[in-house]
Amino acid sequence: MNSIRVRIGVFGLALLAGFAAPTTATAAATVPSPTVEEQRLDKAIPQEILERSGFDDVAPRLTRALEKARSYAQAHRIVVHEGSALWRRAVDRAQGRGPVGGDLARDDDRPLYWARLGMTREVRTWEPEFGLSDQQRAALVDALERTSRGQTDVRYPQHGKGLKRVLVTGFDPFTLDRDIRISNPSGATALALDGTVIQTAKGPARVETVVFPVRWQDFAEGTVERTLRPYLKQVDMFTTVSQGRVGRFDVERTNGAWRGGFPDNDNISRTETIPVTDPASQPQWTTTTLPYKEIVAADTGRFPVYDHTEVTEIPAGGTDAVVRPDGPTPGSTARAGGGGDYLSNEIAYRATLLRDRLGLHDTLPGGHVHTPVLQFGTGNTDPATGTVTDPQFLQNRQDIIRQVRAILTVAVNATTAG
Repeated sequence: MNSIRVRIGVFGLALLAGFAAPTTATAAATVPSPTVEEQRLDKAIPQEILERSGFDDVAPRLTRALEKARSYAQAHRIVVHEGSALWRRAVDRAQGRGPVGGDLARDDDRPLYWARLGMTREVRTWEPEFGLSDQQRAALVDALERTSRGQTDVRYPQHGKGLKRVLVTGFDPFTLDRDIRISNPSGATALALDGTVIQTAKGPARVETVVFPVRWQDFAEGTVERTLRPYLKQVDMFTTVSQGRVGRFDVERTNGAWRGGFPDNDNISRTETIPVTDPASQPQWTTTTLPYKEIVAADTGRFPVYDHTEVTEIPAGGTDAVVRPDGPTPGSTARAGGGGDYLSNEIAYRATLLRDRLGLHDTLPGGHVHTPVLQFGTGNTDPATGTVTDPQFLQNRQDIIRQVRAILTVAVNATTAG
């Protein structure tokens, strides 16, 4: 998710800020049209993915449940229940529990993505007899987004001597107009690792995960901070993860406060300083506190892992952007972090800025890891004629998931007390 590197084939791998929902609808309520992202759902590939995973029953089940709702309160309960059920179903499928539901591999993240869009489209266009205000409808969509992304499902055991707590984030698929078949290995990793325990030299580490949308507006409205803030003081380490460069992992050393404008999943662009609360105290740069030296030195899998230090800046007193291979210079203005200027850089910036504003910079290891691009196999690279899966695609995804787990193990060993 690194737009400044799209020219070399790099496609990186992050909600509404909470609505007070009144109990009565307003006369001015309107029924929105499906979003650009939701409109892709009717294409052949998304329908094939849903059918071949068994997730084609998700949106129809929500529709039937909502038909029985007689009030906003009932509708909200239904949405929360169905959104949570979708997340648990996707996690269970990825981790080998329950029926496969089709012939797609269990670790595929795409059924969750397309099933969620079917649900949000249903809620967005639903016209109940009791009426919905615009505010109520938005609150229902927000509840559905949060629950179906695992954002309300982060649960660490209250007890457990020596248990480490690790929080990992992933992203939806993106650049779908380029290739609608795309999967995101960070989202697949989130499903594979959620609720699992990694055995490390420092003891067991419980991993909880969440997934974020690839939409500028959701980030501007605080979805990252709202989701992570309750947990950062509880965890021993966090890692935001996204898809990055071809054939390599990168631990991003520096994150920049700049949006470069590459279109999101709704085909919206934003070119501006990353909008955060208290902009007067906003830094141009934040840094990783992950143990990047130990991660890079370890043998974690088939892909090489780099300590990535390059940024793009406008030097102090200057006007033109300059690429700096060794990080920013004092007083410079960000134009791209190590992770670029798209939403992978932004989630890294927001998460590490939140860490720092909570006073945890010196005590909480956290930062961003870019995975390799998840590529289809040779002979299956044409979106117009290619298939939705192939043996090399499956092996690449499995290897990336396995290597993220190994990277987390190294990081826990290097940063947490025994």
